[in-house]
Amino acid sequence: MRLFIYPTLSDSARALLLQQLPTDVVPTFRQDLAPQQQQSNFQQTEILLGNPPVEWFQLPPSGLQFWQIDSAGIERYHAVQLSCPVANVGDFFAWPCAETMLAGLLGLYRCIPKLAVWQAEKHWEGVPVRQQTGLLRDKRIVILGSGAIGQAVAQQLSGFTSAVRFLARTDPKAQLHSKEELKAALPETDIVVNCLPGSAAGFFSAELINAMAPGSIYASVGRGNTTDEPALIAALQAGRLGGAVLDVTAQEPLPTDSPLWTIPNVLLTQHSGGGQPEEDEGKVRILLRNLHHLRHQEPLENQVELSRGY
Repeated sequence: MRLFIYPTLSDSARALLLQQLPTDVVPTFRQDLAPQQQQSNFQQTEILLGNPPVEWFQLPPSGLQFWQIDSAGIERYHAVQLSCPVANVGDFFAWPCAETMLAGLLGLYRCIPKLAVWQAEKHWEGVPVRQQTGLLRDKRIVILGSGAIGQAVAQQLSGFTSAVRFLARTDPKAQLHSKEELKAALPETDIVVNCLPGSAAGFFSAELINAMAPGSIYASVGRGNTTDEPALIAALQAGRLGGAVLDVTAQEPLPTDSPLWTIPNVLLTQHSGGGQPEEDEGKVRILLRNLHHLRHQEPLENQVELSRGY
């Protein structure tokens, strides 16, 4: 059985994979191949790990038996048609993404970015900065999306006695289910945390941004295409919002001429939100478990349907 590994794995993750692969599985690492050899080897594989370019699936592997996507998001592949099972990494990134959002919100309220700059400049501000600080405690928060990341955000916020509501179209446990309900709630909301997948493109529109309460904070760890970025920039530049924590942006890397680099009270975490110790090893372990399930005809972990986006 031929396994094609698309991502560039760390040395330790590569060693783990080679050590624990069944003996009849022959791995091919894209990083070991010349560029002109990569797609042809991909087309011959039976097991696939990683996220190749969508264009490669114009001629998909005819013998593909299983595809382990190594991300949570799968929206870029919604038009790919395969007959084999496909899985993503499920909630693997949920807790670190939530910690990034919590860290960013605390950072803004406690003036940490400003203090870090002053430290680098050896500038002592002292007492006056105390008057600029805020509290995360008791804030009114709406989380967009009630999936694994949104649930982790809510769990981490529980220690701050925050009033948390979810916006989710089909989740009966969510408090809000439509744009209209969300728009009505925003004037009484202190923080919006966007955990939406890329399939919700353009959801947080200019209309919703303009409905946010003055001084409120927008945080996003879902996908950059779900936010009307020009409208968000305009609201931040006008001082209508209190700040933004952005792990994702519409274009990545963020262009150097983007105003987001220089707007005060914008914290950019550069799509690092899912980062965690042994990240590559974790992806390898998910693949190995699913290979075991596949060979023993057991249900797969985190199986998805590409056309549905989840």
